[in-house]
Amino acid sequence: MTVGIEILTGAPGIAHFRDVPFRDALPYPLYFRSAQMPQNATYPRHSHPWGEFVYSYSGMMEVSLADAHFLAPPHYAVWLPPDIEHRGLNRHAAVHCSLYVDPSLCGNLPQETTALEVSPLLRAMLEHLRENAERDHGAVEHLRFLQVVVDLVTAAPNVGTYLPWSVDPLLEPMLVHLRENPADNLSLAEHARRAATAERTLIRRCLRDLGMPFAEWKQRLRVVKAMPMLEANDTVESIAIALGYRNASSFIAMFKRMTGTTPDDYRASAR
Repeated sequence: MTVGIEILTGAPGIAHFRDVPFRDALPYPLYFRSAQMPQNATYPRHSHPWGEFVYSYSGMMEVSLADAHFLAPPHYAVWLPPDIEHRGLNRHAAVHCSLYVDPSLCGNLPQETTALEVSPLLRAMLEHLRENAERDHGAVEHLRFLQVVVDLVTAAPNVGTYLPWSVDPLLEPMLVHLRENPADNLSLAEHARRAATAERTLIRRCLRDLGMPFAEWKQRLRVVKAMPMLEANDTVESIAIALGYRNASSFIAMFKRMTGTTPDDYRASAR
């Protein structure tokens, strides 16, 4: 069984509650909004009859469903089909946007909640929308621009939950340990010995439940852990050590391979 990381229940520190902008109807078939979120902010659990595309310019937005948890670090986004009950939050300060899509325009979009890769072109268009906040939301040219954004979202590669989770009795203790100790460099064979199982058993279960090899999952976890440290202006060297790398260059190479940008460029864009 594959589920996302559910870390909301009993989570300490949620101090800022934000209401959703629309509950009954959208003012236009496509509507874009951006918002600055302080640390430990949350939207209530809710659903709506339109689709929603969630993207974080900086920080990490988290989207919780009844049985899954999705992460939206920069360079990734979350798509929510109509009528999906969800809750959004961020542990660290974040700037995010939502593109609301009337159900009549959702036919070609994913039919299940999923994380999506955000292409450089789509990212640039979302930046343009944020930088031009004073706009006529109903203007024909603006709605036409938003339709192109929807077309790019439709074509975006599906990456599942970005950082999937498992409640498998062999996998979950290992994932919990790594989430709490991201610098741990034990091999999968060593984790298997600690769990009194065979390495090939863990290999099969990682592919079955996480949809990826163990090494890729661990790298994604480290990317997720690194982002708030970069935004807090920690040095690349200290982040590398905190995440189990012997030197900064190894961490930089991993971060660029996984995100398409260097840690310093990510830090600059987050600002």
